[in-house]
Amino acid sequence: MSEEGAKASKRGSALARGWRSIQQVGTVQLVATALLVLAALFIARFSWVLPGTEDAPTPLTNDAEIALYDMRAWLAADLVEQDDRIVLVVFDDEALINLEKRSPLPRDALAEALRNLDQMQPKAIGIDILFDQPQAEDQQLVDTLRSMETPTSVAYANVATNANDIGYAQQLYLEDFMAALEGSNSKPASIRLDEQYGGTRIWPTIVPELPPLLGRSMLADAGGPYEPFSGYEGAIEYRRALKADFEEVGADGETVEVSVEEPLFQTLSIELFLDLDPMVAEFVADQIRGKYVLIGGDIIDYDRVETPFTSWTGFEPSGLSVHGEIIAQMLDGQRLPAVPSALMWVMAIAVIATAVFAGLLEWPARKLVPLLFGLAVLFVGIPFVLHFSDVDTYGLPAVGWLVGWIIAFTAVTAAARSAGAAQRSFAQGALGKYIPRDIAEAIIDEPELLELGGQKREIYVLFSDLEGFTKMSHAIPPEMVAKLLNRYLELLSKVVLDHGGVIDKYVGDAVVAFWGAPIARPDDAERAAKAGYAMWKAGEDFRAEVAAMDASLPKIGKTRVGLHYGEAVVGNFGGDTRIQYTALGDSMNTAARLEAANKPLESNVSASREFIEKSNPDWWVPMGRIVLRGRARPVDIYHPKPGFPEEDRRKLEEAVQVSDTNPELSIKLVDEVAAGHPDDLALQNYSNRIRNLNDGGAYVLG
Repeated sequence: MSEEGAKASKRGSALARGWRSIQQVGTVQLVATALLVLAALFIARFSWVLPGTEDAPTPLTNDAEIALYDMRAWLAADLVEQDDRIVLVVFDDEALINLEKRSPLPRDALAEALRNLDQMQPKAIGIDILFDQPQAEDQQLVDTLRSMETPTSVAYANVATNANDIGYAQQLYLEDFMAALEGSNSKPASIRLDEQYGGTRIWPTIVPELPPLLGRSMLADAGGPYEPFSGYEGAIEYRRALKADFEEVGADGETVEVSVEEPLFQTLSIELFLDLDPMVAEFVADQIRGKYVLIGGDIIDYDRVETPFTSWTGFEPSGLSVHGEIIAQMLDGQRLPAVPSALMWVMAIAVIATAVFAGLLEWPARKLVPLLFGLAVLFVGIPFVLHFSDVDTYGLPAVGWLVGWIIAFTAVTAAARSAGAAQRSFAQGALGKYIPRDIAEAIIDEPELLELGGQKREIYVLFSDLEGFTKMSHAIPPEMVAKLLNRYLELLSKVVLDHGGVIDKYVGDAVVAFWGAPIARPDDAERAAKAGYAMWKAGEDFRAEVAAMDASLPKIGKTRVGLHYGEAVVGNFGGDTRIQYTALGDSMNTAARLEAANKPLESNVSASREFIEKSNPDWWVPMGRIVLRGRARPVDIYHPKPGFPEEDRRKLEEAVQVSDTNPELSIKLVDEVAAGHPDDLALQNYSNRIRNLNDGGAYVLG
């Protein structure tokens, strides 16, 4: 057995002990443990929002999840220069002071600015201002909007979606205002932003009653790439501005360096578009031509929104700039793929399963502390890795996984250890019942017999497996499974022992055996070769026996065998609680992979060249060169075919020799042999795969 196999066996034993402990606890504690595990699964899946609600946060974990998301968004944000595709034309505080009107925003000034902007040929204009109250200048604004050639999207909202921003009477007026624009290049667009959990982190959900989102509407009018985002409701990909250093003269005349962040978008005051001087108009037109223009307010303490960056910078940008980020995201084609709900269920189940597994192992604190630390890094790290890979991680748990794991682990550990003392006492008394008397007496007399150790030996390894037995075992009663398995192992064990082999272990229905240790015989290779073929035949006899026994039983699969010769360490291995005489080394793994290769090769018994060179190769036929799963070095394989024509065998040998130098000849030779044996599935398979060899003349198993 390999070192990995020995560790796996030890873990399996510990897991079985833990499971028995769980089964021995009282019904009340067992039910309580199950409920806690389900609660842990619930938290691991729904650590952001409670199921069946839109924005009801999950207690305890939601705030932490939001904080981690904001951290990911800040650290993963692209550092970009000022986006020259989008221009913000704003009513800022200074402009409102000069225009002597603050609320509602002066519509005569807006109308004049729109007329001038229209002449500067922007791609599209979006107005983030609700015209929901009558003003004296309304007709002037309507006439301007109707006369514009530039496609213009005008802000729209309703009580159902923006109750905090608009009332019923205001909505009625807004509807009349929009009706006055029908038939023109100006049309309504939704300015609704999502403010879930106090921040604008995702695109607003699509409401059928609302017109398209402002950014979508503008790109649709301008022929921009909006269609990939037609149904998008994922995260907004906020960006960070590159920092620009510049010199500034201080009050005392000294020159100092000041570091500032350049705004993501060029922001122009609305005043620049009023009473335009011809020279100024030409300069401003260069800033507008061919760009997406957003018009709205950039006013202190009004229409400001929190973003994932707010907790880092303290800055709340205007809603207008968020619409600009949405437009930029569409222009960049950054539709972030979300983690599917089904996958999040799988991940949550996997997290809780590992917690249950670790709890059943009953590990000591020296193992649990690094495990818990590693899991914390893993659970928090996975969303970070995905976020940096441009995956939408909004809603993906991190804290929930960790909290769920701790709850499930604690529940299972408490249940397992509650019966631990009694179980261990029983095991100490019962252990002697499973050890033969003479071995027990020898151990008492000579405790050194349990010392661990091994020797390097060259051995012949056999690995067998019964196709489909696990699936079949789920379809028949356990008593019948035990009966069939015992009969099957009896037949195969007899084959090994009749041919002088050592049974290493049983792994379910698989049998592992070897020759060459502890005593090596001159004919071990021949014995192992015959045993491999005889084991397959014994499996066929077992299939016939089961079919005759009960026609209602599921059909038994065939037995597959892998054979390999190589170096291994053979001896006593284990620990303080159990030892086993076994073999460890790569040769064991290779034999197992050869057994598994039989399925894609449609064969029954496969042996490596190393094995055949040591045995009598007369009734073994070369079947090409393959790269086993998980390996890089190719292996020449052979199948047993007693009575196979010698001429055909020579052709197959030649096909292997020229496969990398003359592939056409190799294909021709194999096809000739396969044509003469149409019922040999392995040969037909060889004929197919020889056409798909790599540069080294080997077929790579997928």
